[in-house]
Amino acid sequence: MAHAHALETLLARLSPDQHAAATADAGPVLCVAPAGSGKTTTLVARIAWRIAAGVDPATVSAMTFNRRAADELRVRIEPVLTALGVDPSSVAVRTFHALGREILRDAGWPVEPIIDREALLRATFPDRTPAALRRLDDHISRLKLDSMVTADDVAADPDPGPVGLAFVAYERAIAELGGIDFDDLVARALRALRSDGDLLSRWRRRCGELFVDEVQDVDRSQLGLALELAAPHNRVFLVGDDDQTIYGWRLADVRRILDLAAHLPGLRRIDLVTNRRCPAVVVERAARLVAHNGERFAKVIQAAPSASGRLILAPDGSDDAERVRHVLRSWPSDDGSRAFLARTNRELMPALAILLEEEIPFRSTALSAGLDAPIVERMLAAAATTDPELPLLVRLDRARQGLAPRGPIRTAEASDDAVAAAIIGWAPRHADLPAFRAAIAATRNRLTELCRDDASLTLATAHSTKGLEFDHVAVLGMDAGRFPSGRSVAEAIEPRRALEEERRLAYVAWTRARRTLTLVYDPSAPSPFLLEAFSDDELGLPTAA
Repeated sequence: MAHAHALETLLARLSPDQHAAATADAGPVLCVAPAGSGKTTTLVARIAWRIAAGVDPATVSAMTFNRRAADELRVRIEPVLTALGVDPSSVAVRTFHALGREILRDAGWPVEPIIDREALLRATFPDRTPAALRRLDDHISRLKLDSMVTADDVAADPDPGPVGLAFVAYERAIAELGGIDFDDLVARALRALRSDGDLLSRWRRRCGELFVDEVQDVDRSQLGLALELAAPHNRVFLVGDDDQTIYGWRLADVRRILDLAAHLPGLRRIDLVTNRRCPAVVVERAARLVAHNGERFAKVIQAAPSASGRLILAPDGSDDAERVRHVLRSWPSDDGSRAFLARTNRELMPALAILLEEEIPFRSTALSAGLDAPIVERMLAAAATTDPELPLLVRLDRARQGLAPRGPIRTAEASDDAVAAAIIGWAPRHADLPAFRAAIAATRNRLTELCRDDASLTLATAHSTKGLEFDHVAVLGMDAGRFPSGRSVAEAIEPRRALEEERRLAYVAWTRARRTLTLVYDPSAPSPFLLEAFSDDELGLPTAA
């Protein structure tokens, strides 16, 4: 009786749209969950509902996109299952990669060591530039996870091309080390399931009731793994939002969620319609912006009736550092959480400089690590060997160019290139190299003191904040050419689709705000996204005669 009451209490807290999704009949269900609509709340309620309906908890499996999401889901589901009299550990919550690892271990396939692809690529192709290695890294993932081919498949091609030959060389290097890389955890698990009927049957029983979180972020192999395990009964509940598909560089593709019905006959789509996080004006303008995309579900996105707060348009022709100062002065003096968001880590460097100067504590893992990157010391050492009569900026730039081929591989935003560019941008305010060295040392000390996990202010890229929320948010650099990234769109194979992903990224950034959203832009060159969401009059632009 107590367990039934616990379930009733849980369901009573849901809104009508959440309740409809959580209590839908067994079978394939896609829950489309816009930003702030309570997707995790709905997912937890759905799991509880199915277990209360008699589903064996040992056959319940939830798959998440990353470890943070898995940890959050475990924390959220534990008290609910306990209230239902169910041991929380009986319900499996894993990332796709953790699930792949378990499947491979069960199949008797090797699961370790996990090879560091970046280090192996540098060792295998020592003459390639960091940019070339990053491109090769991307090609390897595409071959493994999207094309789903093996080195043997490529080697059998009479004309594999330079990328194919590099892929074969890389795979042979992994084989010599006796390990696998991170992509292999999913790619090989999928191959193992498809080649071993007993293994597949065993894991289908363990995943008889399947839940997939953030389905819009999955790559082709991850979706294939989920569909393989769900078949043939397809008791699968997928949660995601096409408007938050922002990881194209990780092989996510919005068409994957839009086309799910083709892979799951009888798929029932249930939309959550209410953003309970953001002020009404933010919901309305963010929805207006993303509605310009062609590749999306038609949907209603509305604010909660009690939603309150403000959206501040902040035209500012100052340099980036002054823009940050202006926002800091404009924020209310309350104890709410706040965040500066930007398109790239590099664009957050001026904010970092101001916070260090003002001695304001902040959180930012990526930026705090940047000043300690090996490229910094290498640049300073190389600059010291150049002509001391040259201006500091010239010496550093030459050092940067000379060191480019040996930089470590990271994602484009955290690459040596970005760190080096930020260092060069900081240099002009210092008289000479010794003064610059001293400033870097002092800044490292301040970073140690001010970069804290308990700080109420966060510096982050828009990509890194999906799933997070803050009371006060300022999005910096809403300028033409910066957001959307002119380079990302121009260099894309499909510029139109790249622009739509940039628009989704802006939507994600705007919808992190709980109380106030400040959009900072150059009044002489506002982002086209602002022109789509606001009128010229609202933006303070001159109207045509």
